[in-house]
Amino acid sequence: MKVQKIIRGGFLAGHRTYILSGMGILSAIASYLVGDTDLFLTMQSVFTLGGIYFLRKSGETKRNSHAKNTGKISKSRR
Repeated sequence: MKVQKIIRGGFLAGHRTYILSGMGILSAIASYLVGDTDLFLTMQSVFTLGGIYFLRKSGETKRNSHAKNTGKISKSRR
């Protein structure tokens, strides 16, 4: 039973996009601080990964609000 929970992601299931974009942002900032990249490339990476985070977040919000509205419409028709 624990193996199946680990395979499916455990308590982090469904948060993979947020974790990857957060780690990417931290990696971009760390590479700038070490001196591997310049400020332009760092900001480009941060904005891209932040956009992925917020794009995923807005999709979840729209799905949740659409599901709630669908239920209200069907109840009012009855």
